[in-house]
Amino acid sequence: MSKLKIGIIGCGGIANQKHFPALKNNADLNEIVAFCDIQIDRAEKAAAEFGAEGAQVTADYRELLANPEVEVVHVCTPNVSHSEITIAAFEAGKHVYCEKPMSHSTEEAEKMVAAWKKSGKQFTIGYQNRFRDEVMNLKKSCDKGELGEIYYGKAHAVRRRAVPTWGVFMDKEAQGGGPLIDIGTHALDITLWCMNNYDVDSVTGSVFYKLGQKENGPEGNLFGPWDPKTFEVEDSAVGFVKMKNGATIGLEASWALNMLDSREASTTLCGTEAGAEIHSGMSYPKNELIYNRARNNQLMEEKLSSVGSIAYFAGGAGEEGTVDNRQWLEAIQNGTEPLVKPEEALAVTKILDAIYKSAKTNETIKF
Repeated sequence: MSKLKIGIIGCGGIANQKHFPALKNNADLNEIVAFCDIQIDRAEKAAAEFGAEGAQVTADYRELLANPEVEVVHVCTPNVSHSEITIAAFEAGKHVYCEKPMSHSTEEAEKMVAAWKKSGKQFTIGYQNRFRDEVMNLKKSCDKGELGEIYYGKAHAVRRRAVPTWGVFMDKEAQGGGPLIDIGTHALDITLWCMNNYDVDSVTGSVFYKLGQKENGPEGNLFGPWDPKTFEVEDSAVGFVKMKNGATIGLEASWALNMLDSREASTTLCGTEAGAEIHSGMSYPKNELIYNRARNNQLMEEKLSSVGSIAYFAGGAGEEGTVDNRQWLEAIQNGTEPLVKPEEALAVTKILDAIYKSAKTNETIKF
């Protein structure tokens, strides 16, 4: 089977940290033939390091989409531009992998889904945390019914002080929001996916602008100080999601919050037969999954076994970004569904958007 021809739109942080290494690790399935970034030097650098011979370099995404050689587009741009570029890519007849979140608003995300359905092409969103070992284990357990009816969940995306100080993360016009749609989106995706429940009844939320604009707010930040004058997005947010079957989900997200327990891309699930917690983030030296249940008249806790790695293979093809990328490319080649389905990503966007709207209007948003 011939290699898929990839075009990358946006050659910044997420492209370099995730997409380029993952595509390189799956070089048997693809080659990158086009690079686009409004800062042309970034596209040139990426093409020199990761591109096929003679790869296209451009500052205009329309030129990349007009390239007939490009079959698959990865959209790695700021959130507010996701919809425009993704829709144009479908109209140009390309398959699309769009970085999370799908969009900054429900309206734009729905346009993306409509364009995808019209195109007949493949579409997925960058929720690579699903592919972590402990998340996959929990999903399988939930699907087997081992937790029973899951009626309460918590989506954790809390950083004590880890505000990203590069790029446009604090720019509301470019991003549409802060930690809620940046990291809260991963925690909510994991929680909904494991519960297999996307039927929302209502959402209530609060959004806080407390520490980002304080003069001493940046003290102790993992990524160095930020300028409080340019911190335009929220620094933390919480949401309460009620599903139509009565199940509820609490969501907490922050880049800066005076809380000791820093859990990110994590979930807590409570079922009638057992519960489970994923611990991941700055407070935990390694990711872990803990099941809790009653057995033989005693409360029990069960963890995944620690398995030593073989040095030669460390950091290789088992990394979640690489696994995510491989199943995406294979889905295109085989005509099968990718693991992250557009309708699921749309549900995440709708909930996050509703939290922002609820906080603004001080009302519960009914679905």
